[in-house]
Amino acid sequence: MERAEIKTLLETIEQQVSSSILGGMEDTYQELADLGYVILHDDSAHPSATITQKGIEFLENY
Repeated sequence: MERAEIKTLLETIEQQVSSSILGGMEDTYQELADLGYVILHDDSAHPSATITQKGIEFLENY
């Protein structure tokens, strides 16, 4: 995933506080989680992601 794509997704997640994971985006969100930029909440009926401090720092330093 390119830095610009990561930035765009993280900005969206940050604005929404908790971003619903849309169908077909699971791998993308998993990649962000693997990088430490988001926490996945996939234990509910509506999986979502929350930005982490590392994700916020990525946005601040982009």
